[in-house]
Amino acid sequence: MLKTREKTADEYPMRINKYLAKQGVATRRGADELIARGKVLVNGRVAVLGEKINKGDNVELRGKTSTNKYFYYAYNKPVGVITHSPQLGEKDIKKSVTLPKDIFPIGRLDKDSSGLIILTNDGRITDRLLNPDYVHEKEYRVRTSEPLRDSFKKFMEAGVDIEGYMTKSCSVRKTGPKSFTITLTEGKKHQIRRMVSAMHNTVVELERTRILNIRLDNLASGAWRAIESDELKTFLAQIGMK
Repeated sequence: MLKTREKTADEYPMRINKYLAKQGVATRRGADELIARGKVLVNGRVAVLGEKINKGDNVELRGKTSTNKYFYYAYNKPVGVITHSPQLGEKDIKKSVTLPKDIFPIGRLDKDSSGLIILTNDGRITDRLLNPDYVHEKEYRVRTSEPLRDSFKKFMEAGVDIEGYMTKSCSVRKTGPKSFTITLTEGKKHQIRRMVSAMHNTVVELERTRILNIRLDNLASGAWRAIESDELKTFLAQIGMK
C-alpha cells in the first residue's frame, strides 16, 4: 500500500493519476501509463483510467514500476524556446537539447522569458516542485521599461492584486533604476509580468536564476549541466525526497 501524507477531506474524491503524482510515484501522464498497463490496484481490483478514489481506499502498485536511473540537469532556456507544447514553427526544449528522450522539463517559463529549468526523467519530483502545498523559493532577475517608483519594493513585497488574486509576500531587491531581483514561493501564470503591470510598468527582460539551491550562475544560454553530488543531495532533501 502506498504511504500517504495528510490531506484535507475536500480533496476527495481524487483522480487516481493525481493521487499517484502526489505520492511521488510518477507524473500524471506516467501514472496513466501505469494504470493502462494494469500495474495499479484499488481495493484489490485493477484500476481504470480516469477513475476517482476516496479517502481510505487501498491503492497499490504491483511489480517493479521502473528500472530507470534518475538524471537531473540544470538548463538555461533561451528566449524564444517553448517549454511545452510548441505550435507550428516553434522550437521546444526537447528539440533544443541532445539529452536522453525520456528527459522532460519540470514547470514552465514563457516564450519571452529565459533562465533556469530543471530537466529530469524523475516524475516523482514533479508534484514536489509544482504543488502549491509546498513552499519553494524561486529567484528571478527582471528589467522594466520604465524607472521603478520609490514605493515599488514596498508594494511588491506586501502582495499585489493581479486580477482578483493577492500574491503572497515576496522578497524584492532593486539593482538599478529599471531592474530588480525577486524571490517568490509561488508560481501563478505570468505572475511577475502581471505584478509589474499592476504597478504601472512593463517587464522587458525576465530571467529565472535560482530554484531552491540550484543556481544558474554562469551557465551559457542554451547550455545544460548535470545536477549531482552534494548539490543534488541538498535539492532532494529540500523537496522531501531523501
